[in-house]
Amino acid sequence: MTDRTKELLQQAIALHRRGQLAQAEGLYAEILKIQPKHFDALHLLGVIALQAQNHQRAVDLIDQAIALYPHNAAFYSSRGAALQELKQYDAAIASYDQAITLKPDYADAWYNRGLALQGHNQLEGAIGSYDKVLALRPDFAEAWSNRGAALQGLNQLDAAVASYDQAIKLKPDYAEAWSNRGVALHRLDRLDAAIASFDKAIALRPFFAEAYNNRGLALDELKLHGSAIASYDQAIRIKPEYAEAWYNRGNAQEELKELEAALESYYQAIRIKPNYPEALCNQGLALQQLNMLDAAEASYDKAIAIKPNFSAAYMNKSIALLLRGDYDQGWQLYEWRWKTNDFRLPVRSFIQPLWLGNFYIQGKTILLHSEQSFGDTIQFCRYVEFVAELGARVILEVEQPLIALLSQMEGVAEFVVKGAPLPAFDCHCPLMSLANAFNTTLDSIPSFPKYLSSDKEKLTQWGERLGAGTKPRIGLVWSSQTKHYNVQDRSVQLSSLINKLPPDFQYVSLQKEVTEEDKATLRTHGHIIHFGQELIDFADTAALCDLMDLVISVDTSVAHLSAAIGKPTWVLLPFSPSWRWLLDRDDSPWYPGVKLYRQESLGDWSSAFERVGTDLLKVGM
Repeated sequence: MTDRTKELLQQAIALHRRGQLAQAEGLYAEILKIQPKHFDALHLLGVIALQAQNHQRAVDLIDQAIALYPHNAAFYSSRGAALQELKQYDAAIASYDQAITLKPDYADAWYNRGLALQGHNQLEGAIGSYDKVLALRPDFAEAWSNRGAALQGLNQLDAAVASYDQAIKLKPDYAEAWSNRGVALHRLDRLDAAIASFDKAIALRPFFAEAYNNRGLALDELKLHGSAIASYDQAIRIKPEYAEAWYNRGNAQEELKELEAALESYYQAIRIKPNYPEALCNQGLALQQLNMLDAAEASYDKAIAIKPNFSAAYMNKSIALLLRGDYDQGWQLYEWRWKTNDFRLPVRSFIQPLWLGNFYIQGKTILLHSEQSFGDTIQFCRYVEFVAELGARVILEVEQPLIALLSQMEGVAEFVVKGAPLPAFDCHCPLMSLANAFNTTLDSIPSFPKYLSSDKEKLTQWGERLGAGTKPRIGLVWSSQTKHYNVQDRSVQLSSLINKLPPDFQYVSLQKEVTEEDKATLRTHGHIIHFGQELIDFADTAALCDLMDLVISVDTSVAHLSAAIGKPTWVLLPFSPSWRWLLDRDDSPWYPGVKLYRQESLGDWSSAFERVGTDLLKVGM
C-alpha cells in the first residue's frame, strides 16, 4: 500500500464513521483506481452498499475483497449481513461461521449469526448463538432482547420474560424490549403486567404503533373492548396503513356488536392487505351477524381461495349454510369444526374409526359422544335410535347432569359419564355429526312431537312441591349459563321480560343460575316461583317443565329440553340466531311444538317481548 492510498483510506474511514457516505465512497473508489486489488477499499465499499440497502452490490464487492484476502473475519461478517438482508439465510449463516472460525471471540458475528438463524426460524440455534455472545459480552442488551424473542418463539415464555428483563436492566429505555416483554406476558395470561409493559414502551417511544396494537390485544383479552379500540386507534394514527391494527380494531368492534363499524375496519385491513384471509373470514362473520348470508359466504370463499386449508373459514361458512337451510353442503363443511384452533371443546382422539354413515355398522359397537352444549346433546340424541336400528350396539357418553334424563331412551345399550373409562367399541361418532351421517335435509329432519320423557317419580315430587295451581303455569328461562361463548345473545334481564308479561299467569323460574341483579328482581316479584339449586340435574328440570302449560325461554338447553318432552315452547331469538333456528320463520323443523320470537333489529328485545305478551293474552289457557 502506497503512502497515497494509506492517506486516502484514513480520510475515507473518517468520513465513513461520520456518516458522510457519498464522500467516503468517492475516496474508496479513488483508492481502487490507484490500486484495483485493494481489499480493504472493496470491503468498505461493500459496507456502504449494505448501508445504502444495495445488498446484492454489497455481496459482490465483499466477495471480491474475500477473493483477494480470505483471512479477515470482518469481511465474512459483513458479507453475512448483506446475504441476511437478501433473506439468503443459509448462505449468511455459512458466512458468519467462516468469520467465527477465523475469530472465535467475534461477538458481533455470533450476534448476527443468531439473527440469521432466528430469521430462518432456527430458534434453538439462534439461542445458542446469543448465549455465545453473552458469554463474551454480558452487557449486550440487544442480544438479551433477541434471545428473549427466540425463547418466545419456542413458547418458553417465562425464560423469555427473564431475558427481556436482563435487556431492560442493562438498557432501561429499551422500548422494543418492553414491548416484546408485554407480548410474552400476554401469552402467559399476565394481562395487567402485559399492559403495564406496553405502557412503559409507549412512554419511552410515544409513536410506537406496534406497542399500541399489542396493548389493544391485551385489553381485548380483559374484555375491555372500548379501551382496546382506543389503543388500536392510536396505532392507526401513527401508522395509517397498519392492516393488523385495523383487523384487531374490527374484532373488538364485533365483540361490542358494532358491526357496521367492524365491517369498515375489516374493509380497511383488506384494502391495505388484499390477501388477508383472517380479515376476510371475520368480515364474513360480521356480515353473517347482520344476516347478509350471500355476502358472508363470498367473504369466506375469498379467504379459502387465499388459504385453502383455512379451517375457521370453512367452519364459519358451514354455519352460514346451515342457517340458510342448505344442509347438503352445510353438514359436510361442519366437520371442519374439529380442525379449528378456537373450537371450544377438545378433539377426541380415538384409534377407532369415525363413522359418518360411510360403512356398515351392523353387529359393531359404536360410541356416540356429546361434544358441545347440553342443548346440542338434547337436540341430536334423537338420532340414537336410528343408529341402533342399523344393527349396532350403542354406547352413549354424555355429561353427568344428562344421564338420568336420557336413561329412558330407546336404543342405548350402555351409558357412560363423560370422563369415566370407556368400554371397548369398534367405531365412534360425535352426536352432532349424526345429521351428516344420515344425510339430513330440511325435509328429512327426524322431527317428533315428543322424543324424551320426564321421570314419573320426579314428576310426582315436583308436582307436590308446586302444589295445586289456580292459574296457567308459565315456565321462564331468561339467561344462558355465564360460561357460554355467546352469552350476550342468549340472555336478557328478568326485569325487562317480566314487565312485558301479563299478570294473570303463574310464572315459574326454570333457571338454576341467577345473577345478583336477577335475584333482586325475584325478590321484588314474589309471584315468580324460583327453585334455583333445587334443580339438581336435567331430570328435575324436565319434570318441572312437564308441569308447565307453556315454557318461554331464550336460546338455552332448557328450550331444547322443553320442546323434546313435547311441551309448547316459545323461544326468544337474537337478530342473528343459532343456525338451528334458520331465518325468517316462526316455527322450527326440529321441534313441532316450538314457536319462535325474533329480534327485529340487532340487540332490541322490546318488540319480541311485546309479541310474547300479546300472544299470551290471546292464548289465555
